Amino acid sequence: MITRIVKLSLSEETKDQFVDIFYLTQPVIQNFNGCMKVDLMQDVQNTNICFTISHWVTEADLNSYRNSQFFKETWTKVKPLFSQKAEAWSLEKNSL
Repeated sequence: MITRIVKLSLSEETKDQFVDIFYLTQPVIQNFNGCMKVDLMQDVQNTNICFTISHWVTEADLNSYRNSQFFKETWTKVKPLFSQKAEAWSLEKNSL
């Protein structure tokens, strides 16, 4: 399983618009092949920092979503809302 964490810095002026877009697109993302769940979280100390956390069966499933037309169109809408460049990590559970 792959966990994808994306840190998004927003401004007060753009945060609500981003949240609206997220909740409109969340069901579509969760219906992508291999997506088990996607959530939006907010930093406790700085409420203008949000994280999307998604769980994917395989990295190939995640990459298929990231290469989709839906992702490209959605990213084009949300990217201008960020106050800083988004940061992203793909993680898997360590089997130590």
